Amino acid sequence: MTDVTTQAAQTPSLSRFLKAHVRDYALLISLLVIMIFFQITTDGTLFKPVNMTNLILQNSYIVIMALGMLLIIVAGHIDLSVGSVAGFIGAVAAVMMVNWKIDPFLAGIACLALGAVIGGAQGYFVAYYKIPAFIVTLAGMLVFKGLALTVLGGASVGPFPKVFQLLSSGYVPDIFNFTLNGAPFNLLALLIGVLVTGLIIYFNVRTRQNQQKHGLAEEPNVIFFGRNILIAVALIGFSWLMASYKGLPNVLIVMFALIALFVFLTTRTTFGRRVYAMGGNEKAAKLSGINTERLTFLIFVIMGALAALAGLIFAARLNVATPKAGLGFELDVIAACFIGGAATTGGVGKVVGAVIGAFIMGVMNNGMSIMGIGIDWQQVIKGAVLMLAVFLDVYYKNKG
Repeated sequence: MTDVTTQAAQTPSLSRFLKAHVRDYALLISLLVIMIFFQITTDGTLFKPVNMTNLILQNSYIVIMALGMLLIIVAGHIDLSVGSVAGFIGAVAAVMMVNWKIDPFLAGIACLALGAVIGGAQGYFVAYYKIPAFIVTLAGMLVFKGLALTVLGGASVGPFPKVFQLLSSGYVPDIFNFTLNGAPFNLLALLIGVLVTGLIIYFNVRTRQNQQKHGLAEEPNVIFFGRNILIAVALIGFSWLMASYKGLPNVLIVMFALIALFVFLTTRTTFGRRVYAMGGNEKAAKLSGINTERLTFLIFVIMGALAALAGLIFAARLNVATPKAGLGFELDVIAACFIGGAATTGGVGKVVGAVIGAFIMGVMNNGMSIMGIGIDWQQVIKGAVLMLAVFLDVYYKNKG
């Protein structure tokens, strides 16, 4: 009798759990609804392998910058300079590789280091001089946009070396040379997808077992199994689509590795917990012994490095550095974080939410373009979606 009572106490009701996590599941459902909507309205074009590949390539740099922006927003700050920094780094990379003939690998490392230095410089003013991040990064946006124009001399520079282009346009090579129904089929891409799916489910099950062992399991069984089945179907289905085209893009591997790293960083490390504590209440965090100045400085360094990586990926995709590169990136990146559930006041937000938010923006851009909707109405619709996301954030916070 006691065991039954204990088990019942440890397993919360379905309705109570859904009510407590309505924002998390509403976000995922929203993405699914949007994708199904555009799949229907585009006559099946959205889920075609070539379009799904383009969707990944078009949004990779937004997703990568959204990871860093999430830390910035959770910490209670904002960074308006990420688009300009990305464009500036692309310009520097072009000059180094095209004009100066520097090895692409060495140039890439130098550009990432330069991005980290830029982020650190801005973070120093925010952390140690207490200048609002809005002002510092607004100034940075103007400075680095001007520097990009100066570096390029007002003209486009390219093309990049072939090996550098592989960063964005390359694919994981197929080692099996497998065919399906007479057409090439990248079996390695499918096997990687199955392996990743298995690892994700394994760690989910392991985490749940540890929670049950200590009486901390919150998620009802039906939700847990349903979520993992959905993950398996989505990942294996996506891998199948990629395998039936050219396979997994190199940038997808980079993006997935960074997502996994930031999930671990924000959920399993002292650094991540301190960022959330600082964003929730900076004074309390400081009184508890957290060096908030150094923490703020470090998250801006991370943001600068990620903006540099995004700039390199974007330049490699275009195969040319242009003075207008990075224009408006910061808007999509910030919107992705807020749509993904980050709070405007800091202290709240998840990596997975930011990634889903980025893909919501990406699917909307892609779907509306296929439908022939003009850029003017696309901006209106994206702005309305962002406003709705922030409104819901404030509504649920006031509700309780």
